[in-house]
Amino acid sequence: MRYFILSIFLCTFVLPASAQDKQDEHMRLFSVEGNYADVRDDLEMAITDRGMIINNVSHIGNMLARTRKDVGGKQIFARAESLEFCSSVISRHMMEADPRNIVFCPYIISIYTLPGEKNKVYLAYRRPLPVGSPASKKALQVVEKMLHDIVNDVLE
Repeated sequence: MRYFILSIFLCTFVLPASAQDKQDEHMRLFSVEGNYADVRDDLEMAITDRGMIINNVSHIGNMLARTRKDVGGKQIFARAESLEFCSSVISRHMMEADPRNIVFCPYIISIYTLPGEKNKVYLAYRRPLPVGSPASKKALQVVEKMLHDIVNDVLE
């Protein structure tokens, strides 16, 4: 018997203000003026300066551009990547509070630019919504603070 694994990457898109308000519960979206490569370097440093290693980089923009001819559709991103990383300390605390919190690990911050928008770079992450026991909720709030602090370092 063969098993197939389907990986689905959740990408963050800029939505109209009315739709964006509905997404605030699930994601945080930021933008900064600058060059994509410089902002990406700043993001990588903001992660690694905290002692974390980037486990994987998903080249979402390249994948969409490569498959566009086969599946059709318009160009979505000029450039787009998601950086995946983990904190052994924060993750351990989060999963000791509730082993089911494994679903919130690894952490991912997306970075992208849109066609026709020169020098505007977007950063986004999915919010780890506080669920479970009080200890679990507190641990997940620490995760969100870490994600926010990383993005904030890039924006400064």
